[in-house]
Amino acid sequence: MTALLTIIVLVFILIAIWQMVKIFDLAQAKNESNTGVATDKDNTLNGYLMMGFLAFIYVITIVCFVKWGDLPLMSNSASAHGPTIDNLMIISMIIIFFVQTVTQFLLHYFAYKYKGEKGKKALFFADNNKLEAIWTIIPVIVLAGLIIYGLNTWINIMGVDESDDPLVVELYAQQFNWKARYGGADNTLGKANVRLIDIDRANILGLDESDPDAQDDVITTELHLPVGRPVLFKMRSQDVLHSAYMPHFRAQMNCVPGMITQFGFTPTVTTADMRQTPQMIEKVANINKIRVENSKPLIAKGEEPLERYEFDYLLLCNKICGKSHYNMQMKIVVETQEEYDAWMKEQKEFKNSLVN
Repeated sequence: MTALLTIIVLVFILIAIWQMVKIFDLAQAKNESNTGVATDKDNTLNGYLMMGFLAFIYVITIVCFVKWGDLPLMSNSASAHGPTIDNLMIISMIIIFFVQTVTQFLLHYFAYKYKGEKGKKALFFADNNKLEAIWTIIPVIVLAGLIIYGLNTWINIMGVDESDDPLVVELYAQQFNWKARYGGADNTLGKANVRLIDIDRANILGLDESDPDAQDDVITTELHLPVGRPVLFKMRSQDVLHSAYMPHFRAQMNCVPGMITQFGFTPTVTTADMRQTPQMIEKVANINKIRVENSKPLIAKGEEPLERYEFDYLLLCNKICGKSHYNMQMKIVVETQEEYDAWMKEQKEFKNSLVN
């Protein structure tokens, strides 16, 4: 009810403003000096305003670069292909920034230089083949270079070499959580189908219980990866379209119901090493500082303060998949091969997790 009344009040306010504008226009219409035609003074003012707005654009751009120009997401990649993705993004940003700077200057400067003046007539010509060739050929060359570079990068990322013995992991998406499935000792995932899901027997991913390859599969709610070893992800979705997004690994792939998609990368920085980087130490300190301030009202009420933040890699869903989409994330732990092997020994195999 409150929302309805608020909307009604806003509508009445807009109507009142509209009526006042009409009255103002009628009053101005009686003024003979208001002919509706811009004078030299009007054009000069608008020309200066255009240059002023141009200066504002450049000043705010410089301020943004000084304050936020370190581009942290361009410098903390943790996968082998990450630097290549970052380079492609940086090149694109530089080109966009250069073109934006030049075109905005020309747009505003010409608006000032060629402002209307009494007795001055605009020069009109139908076309200029030379100019049209220049502003067509240059973008074609630049875009072709970016596309070729991007395609080459994509092919190198997606071309996972089976001879490198990649670790095969399935990422299983469902509203609103993730499951990871490892191939076990044979590194081979067993057959699975959503029609085989049996909650009563704890077969939550629909593995084929008659498939020998499925017997030693390991299902977890936390993703562990050995550093320096290629990983090949097989992705499934149980219900709607999800997207497996791992920002620090520069990896993203849609999880589509009814089909298997895949993506591969090699982790290069362990979780422990990433936590010790100066950039991450500063970020964690800033977050915890904010949490301490936000915890003061809670402590005053006798409630528990906010937990201290500790950095972890995360697997996120990058598709709006429902009302609890924001909660769809899974912790990723990148560790040494020895630590990974020790963790894997603690996990239950599929055949031992079934309920009879």
